[in-house]
Amino acid sequence: MNEIERFEAYLRAKHQKMTQPRRIILEAFLSTEGHLTAEAILLEAKKIDPGIGQATVFRTIRLIENAGLAREALQADGARTFEHLADHPHHDHLRCVECGKVIEFLNPSIEREQKKIFTQYSFEPRGHTMELLGLCPECQAKKRGEY
Repeated sequence: MNEIERFEAYLRAKHQKMTQPRRIILEAFLSTEGHLTAEAILLEAKKIDPGIGQATVFRTIRLIENAGLAREALQADGARTFEHLADHPHHDHLRCVECGKVIEFLNPSIEREQKKIFTQYSFEPRGHTMELLGLCPECQAKKRGEY
């Protein structure tokens, strides 16, 4: 089942319909990679249908997230970004607090430790997000005056 079919199935289960604006917003979101703000998704959707509104994007991206197709991440500046989840392997993030650069990584040791913590506290895992904050090499060099 592809992402559009998964979204349609989610909407049906919630007694909602796949409207044309929802389809356009989902397609706009899926056509890009990386961490996107709702505003960036809106710009992509407007390329397909200039009549798409900001409120519709915000409501639809929440539905896409609830359907398990997107994950939200809060940036240092308070901006919310979204990234694909379906058919994308799990990963964590390293984010520069100065320029906002994001590096995706996967560390099996960290994953094993997180599983131990779930077990230690008798929690049933439902997912996790991890974001490590720091300064990227370029921003470190700027602070040292090397740029």
